[in-house]
Amino acid sequence: MQSTAMASVVVDSLSFGWSPSQPVLRECSLEVPNGELWMLLGANGSGKSTLLQLLAGLLRPDGGDIKLRQPVGFVFQNPDRQLVMPTVGADIAFGLAAENLSQVEIRDRIRESLGEVGLDGFERRPIYALSGGQKQRVAIAGAIAAHCEVLLLDEPTALLDPDSQLDLVRQVRSLVDQRGITALWVTHRLEELQFAHGAILLEQGKVVDSGNPERLRKAMVERPYPAGP
Repeated sequence: MQSTAMASVVVDSLSFGWSPSQPVLRECSLEVPNGELWMLLGANGSGKSTLLQLLAGLLRPDGGDIKLRQPVGFVFQNPDRQLVMPTVGADIAFGLAAENLSQVEIRDRIRESLGEVGLDGFERRPIYALSGGQKQRVAIAGAIAAHCEVLLLDEPTALLDPDSQLDLVRQVRSLVDQRGITALWVTHRLEELQFAHGAILLEQGKVVDSGNPERLRKAMVERPYPAGP
């Protein structure tokens, strides 16, 4: 695959399987341009979440190459899997521990990142008291506070109500536009494509189409994509 200089995510001939008899990704190649929000589509079992975990370094590929701008932020489908501290501010600070920042710098990053996701003044708010949508915003704020260049989101709206779903995708699109970060968002919800710059369709572990999100949305409505292996 010939990568472009303006791509923040480059995947070339990526392969992965849980066993030789259980392949998940097969010679998978894709690119996500700098400063854009792209959606990753596909049926259950097509390899979307596995691909995102490979990009995040949570899994090791069997073959192929991955190149990403660093640092990378990751947002799980269920925010309770990654919010580990009792309060919002403490959780974001926990993610900054490796950067050797002063207390003033940490407070500034927490305040700035919460403001960018619409949670001004939430520093002392208990995590347990947050809604699902607010928890996802805290997870995104943690990635923003760490100055991520690439944000990976694994079906972040799957557990949210319809209003919160669209609010979250609007928020991420706004962050992409304002901060110039690059985001790759796994989704089953075709209505979320209206906020994307582009989309990628996986079928049985391979990229079978990519490009204009409205074109892919129309194609998927007219021809539902098959289930994965």
